[in-house]
Amino acid sequence: MKARFVVLWALALLVCAFGVHADGNESVDQCACQQQCCGCSYDCADQFYYDCCGDCFCAGCVEFNSRYTYRMLSHVENLRKERVLLHAKRCGDIEPCRLYSGFSLIAIADYQHSNRTSKFGYLMRHPTSSNQIGKDVTEAVLHSMQFQFTGALCNWITVFGEYVYYPEQSFGAGTITTVTRNLTEGRKGYVLLGDLNCFPVYAAIGKMDTPFGQMFSVNPFTSSTMWHAFGGLAYGALLGYDCNGINASLMAVQGGAQFRAHNTPVFGTAVPSRLTNWVADFNYSFELCDICAQVGASYTRSSAYVQNFPVQHFNSGDRNNPAWTAYGQLRWCDWVLKGSFAQTTRVWPGTHNPNAPLDVFAAHKVSSFDVGA
Repeated sequence: MKARFVVLWALALLVCAFGVHADGNESVDQCACQQQCCGCSYDCADQFYYDCCGDCFCAGCVEFNSRYTYRMLSHVENLRKERVLLHAKRCGDIEPCRLYSGFSLIAIADYQHSNRTSKFGYLMRHPTSSNQIGKDVTEAVLHSMQFQFTGALCNWITVFGEYVYYPEQSFGAGTITTVTRNLTEGRKGYVLLGDLNCFPVYAAIGKMDTPFGQMFSVNPFTSSTMWHAFGGLAYGALLGYDCNGINASLMAVQGGAQFRAHNTPVFGTAVPSRLTNWVADFNYSFELCDICAQVGASYTRSSAYVQNFPVQHFNSGDRNNPAWTAYGQLRWCDWVLKGSFAQTTRVWPGTHNPNAPLDVFAAHKVSSFDVGA
């Protein structure tokens, strides 16, 4: 009963917060978007998370900001979306008592040829054999749709949600017309507490990318191999510090097998019944001769590489397998140079095949690196 009361109270608060501009007591001018290009305390860290001066369009108390929506929905640029949101608030692009929404749609058409039947290197198709038959394939399809909403209840409390429809990237069985591959997914959602204009500490709770490593890519078409190996998505609670180029993050991650890149055995199972995993990250941004630079390092108590042979994703393992990473990037005008390296601290048991003749190969650690410009 108490839980129902809390939910109803929260919904009432949302209605009151977002309905303030619809009661007719405030003029339309007060809902006008304000561009505050240089009205915030700008530092080098903004180069990595958010550029001020978004283009905004208002409709009542619902607003549309294309720059902000692109930054929040992009899967190849900065994945520290909580910091992107905080820096957008600091720039004035996200204001209190507003509901911001945005939409992205990607349609593609292509021709592909392979020298092996039904074997294609197109990364965004899982699995390829279900959707690509023969040596020549063509397609004209809807690749994905994304929708985001951001609600700023006040200066300190913001809620964010992202929904995704992506039949070509779904892990569901069958072809791209199968129902299991055509479902809408709540990709991310969290409550964010913080206002960098007043206090450098922030917190978030919900489903979000974990603060492990540098997961963005300079490739506009696909995520990096680093992200595919170690990019985390999980339930948890995040605590962060952001001031004068210094950013530190600590996230308590739900145990068991999470959505991506984190798996901590709970009583020998993959059941996420406890907060038994965590991720820590520290990075520093600074300016040197008109060049913005950032260096950082991360550590997680357990990566996803815990299973024994034969490997089944999302299954449990015997013990945790921690991982660490170091990364850096340079930005000058429109030029970007980045690099990172990540590795588990223990071997992945499942990389050893006990069956002859492959049993001669020992188990190995999992590592990944990327360099881009």
